[in-house]
Amino acid sequence: MQTIGRFAPSPSGRIHLGNIFCCLLAWLSARQKGGRVVLRIEDLDTARCPRRYALQLQEDLRWLGLDWDEGPEAGGERGPYEQSRRTALYRAALERLSAKGLVYPCFCTRAELHAASAPHREDGQIIYPGTCRSLTAEQAEERAGRRAPALRLRVPEEMWSFTDGHMGRYVENLARDCGDFLLCRSDGLFAYQLAVVVDDAAMGITEVVRGADLLASTPRQLYLYHLLGLDPPAFYHVPLLLAPDGRRLSKRDADAGLAELRPRLSAEELLGKLAYLAGFHPSASPRTARELLAEFDWAQVPKTDIRLPESLFNADK
Repeated sequence: MQTIGRFAPSPSGRIHLGNIFCCLLAWLSARQKGGRVVLRIEDLDTARCPRRYALQLQEDLRWLGLDWDEGPEAGGERGPYEQSRRTALYRAALERLSAKGLVYPCFCTRAELHAASAPHREDGQIIYPGTCRSLTAEQAEERAGRRAPALRLRVPEEMWSFTDGHMGRYVENLARDCGDFLLCRSDGLFAYQLAVVVDDAAMGITEVVRGADLLASTPRQLYLYHLLGLDPPAFYHVPLLLAPDGRRLSKRDADAGLAELRPRLSAEELLGKLAYLAGFHPSASPRTARELLAEFDWAQVPKTDIRLPESLFNADK
């Protein structure tokens, strides 16, 4: 079976080093196996993802030499490749889950959950306590007259485990570690967990390379694959790049973004430095993406987050 990898950014701003790092590893992993690469634009929230960022993203990837076989402009039989144009697929999946009796309306606001001292994970995510799980039809109808509901998926008291291609075995109890999770927000936007499962399955993705901040969401997605009768891909979660002071890189703060870096560094200089941080390039010397194919080795990539050195991405280093 041919490997089909993907890069699925949310174009809410100019991409930064963390985005490029993940894309580079995804591209190298698929290309080294002789596989194909899909570019999908995760722009469900169109208000936060104006088209100009999606166009800039594609131009930045071309500048870096990280090409794709299917996606915007390249085309392909499994498009469209923008999530904002795929909502009918998410709606159909939601209806299938609803027909199983697994979906229910939730009227809780985030503020209410915080006020109720709902349990939190170590990463700060609220573990839904099941507040609306047992509402009667009459109670739900009465509340719907005052507030549009979100839609949640009932999860079982079950352990779900998988072996990540890079991080190893990961185990989670769906009920205790995340609770019933969102499928659709109260404003009608479909949730990431549902959309990413539907899209990866429909696009034939066999390998997902993404940041370690999404590792904990994988059991939820595996449960959705199971319920929808879909084959899941292999997962590889990679360490996050952190700013020199330990903060996570942010599009909002323009930390190490391409708008700042492109005037100072060539694409080859940038990729060589990232490959050096990833452990499979012996120095920070310039390399093209194609040249890195011979060096790429998952065994050399760190499993813990990587703090950016203060001066590594200066043009004279």
